[in-house]
Amino acid sequence: MNESRWTERRILNMSSGIVNVSEHHSCPLGFGQYSAVDVCIFETVVIVLLTFLIIAGNLTVIFVFHCAPLLHHYTTSYFIQTMAYADLFVGVSCLVPTLSLLHYSTGVHESLTCQIFGYIISVLKSVSMACLACISVDRYLAITKPLSYNQLVTPCRLRICIILIWIYSCLIFLPSFFGWGKPGYHGDIFEWCATSWLTSAYFTGFIVCLLYAPAAFVVCFTYFHIFKICRQHTKEINDRRARFPSHEVDASGETGHSPDRRYAMVLFRITSVFYMLWLPYIIYFLLESSRVLDNPTLSFLTTWLAISNSFCNCVIYSLSNSVFRLGLRRLSQTMCTSCMCVKDQEARDPKPRKRANSCSI
Repeated sequence: MNESRWTERRILNMSSGIVNVSEHHSCPLGFGQYSAVDVCIFETVVIVLLTFLIIAGNLTVIFVFHCAPLLHHYTTSYFIQTMAYADLFVGVSCLVPTLSLLHYSTGVHESLTCQIFGYIISVLKSVSMACLACISVDRYLAITKPLSYNQLVTPCRLRICIILIWIYSCLIFLPSFFGWGKPGYHGDIFEWCATSWLTSAYFTGFIVCLLYAPAAFVVCFTYFHIFKICRQHTKEINDRRARFPSHEVDASGETGHSPDRRYAMVLFRITSVFYMLWLPYIIYFLLESSRVLDNPTLSFLTTWLAISNSFCNCVIYSLSNSVFRLGLRRLSQTMCTSCMCVKDQEARDPKPRKRANSCSI
C-alpha cells in the first residue's frame, strides 16, 4: 500500500512538472487551510516560537561564554561554543519555513529553497552531533590520561578539529544535490520537498553509517568508560575512608575526579537530551526511506521536536553548571545596571566618563 502511494506521488510529480504548488498546500498537521486566513496558524506559531527560543537561548550562551573567562578553562568550551553558533544558525534558518507557511514569496524557486534549507539544517545538526562526540572523547582523555592530557589536547588541535568537523559535515550531505536522495525531511514544510524530493534507502544508509552510527558509538563507548572509572575511583575512596578515617584521606578524596565527574555529568545530560529528541526523527527517517511509513503529521512533529534540541542546551547549562549560572547572573546584572545607568544619565545628564569593562566576570 505504501509502495503504491510513492508510485502515485511520482506519477503526480511527472505530470505536474516543476511548479510551485504552495497555493494548494495543506497544513502539515492535516488540519487543512483555515477559512478566515489562508495561513497554517498552529504550525506557524510552533515554528515562530521555536525560532525565537533558539535564537534567544543560543545568543545567551554565546554572550555568557564571551563574558565569563572561567568557562574558558575547560577545553570543551571550544566545542560548546561551536554548537551554540550552529544552533543559532538553525534558529535563523527556521525563518525560511515560516515565510513559506505565511505564503510570503522569497524570490527563489521553491525547489531550490527547499534543497538549500534541508541541506543547511542537516549540516548544522551534523556539526552539533560531531561536537558532542568530540566532547565525549575530550572528557575520556581528561579522565583516562590526566598527566598527558595537556600535551594531547591543545588549542591548535581543537581549532583544527572544529574546522574538520565543518568540512566533513558539508561534504557528507553534498551528494543530495546530485540526485542521491534527500538528506532529511526538515524541508517537508515545502510542498516540493514533501512530494517531489523523495528519500533514498541507500543515501539514508550512507548517512547512518558515516555519521549517526559512529557518533552514537563514540558517545556510548566513552561515557561508559568514564562512569566506570569514576565508579571505581569512588569505591576506592570509600574503602580508604573505611580503613583510615582521617581528614587527610577526606581531603585527598575530594580532589580526585569529582570535578571532572560533575562536568562529565553535565555533558552527558546534554548528549542524552540530544539523542532522545533526535531518535524519533532518525527512526522515522529510516522508515520513510524504506517505504514503510509516510505520514506528514509524524514528519512535522519529529522534525521540529529534533530541532527544538537547539534550545535545550542553554537550559541544561543553566540548571547544571554553577559557573554558567554565575556568568548568566552577572551578565543579567550588567545589563540591568547598564539600563539603570542610561535612565539616570537621561534624568540627571551628568558629564560622560569612561567605564570599566563590565563584561568581565
